[in-house]
Amino acid sequence: MSRRPLVRDVTAVASISASALLVACATSAPETTASASSGPASAPTFYADVLPVLQENCQVCHTEEGLNLGGMVAPMAFTSYSETARHAARIARAVESRRMPPWHAADQHLGQFSNERVLDAADAATIIAWARGGAPEGDPSDAPPPRVFASSETGWSIGEPDLIVKLPSPYFVHDSIEDQYVDFVVTIPEDQLPTDRWVKSVEFRPGSSAVHHIIASPLGGIAPGVGPRVYPDGLGTVLRKGTTVTFNMHYHKEPGAGTAVWDQSEAAIVFYEPGEVIEHVVEGNDLGMFRFKIPPNDPDYSFTSEYTFEKEAEIVWLTPHMHLRGKSALYEITYPDGQLDTLLHVPEYDFNWQHTYTFDEPMHVPAGTTIDLTLWWDNSAGNPYNPNPNREVGWGRPTTDEMGYGFMSFIEVEPRRFVVGEPIPENLRRGNER
Repeated sequence: MSRRPLVRDVTAVASISASALLVACATSAPETTASASSGPASAPTFYADVLPVLQENCQVCHTEEGLNLGGMVAPMAFTSYSETARHAARIARAVESRRMPPWHAADQHLGQFSNERVLDAADAATIIAWARGGAPEGDPSDAPPPRVFASSETGWSIGEPDLIVKLPSPYFVHDSIEDQYVDFVVTIPEDQLPTDRWVKSVEFRPGSSAVHHIIASPLGGIAPGVGPRVYPDGLGTVLRKGTTVTFNMHYHKEPGAGTAVWDQSEAAIVFYEPGEVIEHVVEGNDLGMFRFKIPPNDPDYSFTSEYTFEKEAEIVWLTPHMHLRGKSALYEITYPDGQLDTLLHVPEYDFNWQHTYTFDEPMHVPAGTTIDLTLWWDNSAGNPYNPNPNREVGWGRPTTDEMGYGFMSFIEVEPRRFVVGEPIPENLRRGNER
């Protein structure tokens, strides 16, 4: 099997994060309201030029029932002219400057991940020209048909769930809470899961703004910015009948009077249909770091962990995880012949957008290949998110402490054949790998 090149030479293309539009809405810049008649006649118009770009790249979040990405929810819909034009100046600045883009892989990886959120140069130029041209409305008859997303119809981006698992009852997070960990144990009733099933996708929905992260063994979990887990066709994990799901809930908020919230988070599951074929069972490793000690006021502390593949495999996706001091992440791969390549570089890690980077094609790794994960933290006063630069920081569960993980999921190279609906062997791994 041939080895795909990992590091690519990228020409100077204005590839802009489409999801930067979402973050632009939260800036403090003044809004601009544009009339339909403003701007030069040559400027792109909303209906003919801008709306198709928004439908393709932005409306999956910017609709009335857009994605909930680990608590990150778009504050407005970009479906109507009036609403979008009000934010034209902010949108253009965000697209042009790439300010806080919710896609953080280095440009050398463009085209390598199937779920990357980028605008090509032409689409970015269209949005900028429209805003600078006065955000003209154009002719409504030029508009493409409205785009309908699964989340708007079912409330879930993965479509109609086969099973929903949620906390047993609403839980009250009191005013005084800043960080709190609570475990809820939920047994899936036999009438809801009468037999072992193959999992196609899992989507979590935080039940309140206080949810920092959810780890729901064996379903997986979310953190801020994490999207639904959708397995490529033929890949999956097993959910056994009688499974007990442990919701490890981490709540984090500003303490104080009036900050209390109720929470009843939940997870939706879609199963493979009978007759479909599973060829690969997904496994994983977290490359966890637990012994690091970040000195006070250190702006560039790093720590490294590694994992060596005992068997030939293919890497499916990667998810680096740190807390508020997280600065950057680097996955490097060393092949048995000594060749060293970059697997994933995240030069500006953002705690609010903890992406899962899904390879467009699973990455082949021979037996004996080593993955080195290096994470960097900024514990200085120059980090605006740092809760306290004057103390040593180690691994800890509260958001104000730190974590260091590099979740990695992979599959065996040789396909197997499991027909959905037939008995599932007992020796297969249980549950979902993050």
